Amino acid sequence: FCTSKYFNIGFAADTPQGLLVPVIKNADQKTILELSKEINELAKKARDGKLSRDEMTGASITITNIGSVGGMYATPIINHPEVAILGMYKMVKKPVFVSDGKFKTASVMNYTVTADHRLIDGAVAANFLKSLFEKLENPASLMIGMV
Repeated sequence: FCTSKYFNIGFAADTPQGLLVPVIKNADQKTILELSKEINELAKKARDGKLSRDEMTGASITITNIGSVGGMYATPIINHPEVAILGMYKMVKKPVFVSDGKFKTASVMNYTVTADHRLIDGAVAANFLKSLFEKLENPASLMIGMV
């Protein structure tokens, strides 16, 4: 998904100073536990107003969670020179068609990806979302390499 040789992920952090975007450098080289620890550390620094300029630059993609404030839909805007931004929204219970005319209640969450089509093809962005959904539906796959 990334057109550069590094995979740095920015994440939107709502702080008393406004929205800040800390960046996890070389995210592709870290385990899910390392990523979690770094997100917590950077989010705390953001809330405390202690992020350095370097800790807020160099992202190839940003993740924003509009769902944390109850948002169901939005159009996140890409911050240049990033390639894309992933939007995640509020999880809600909805009726979902199963089969044979039957429905069940399921937790449903909307996602969007906004991509700079000058840098990547829209099919790449769509396949990124497909891959993300597969991992979210099978969280054990995220645990590979943790031990």
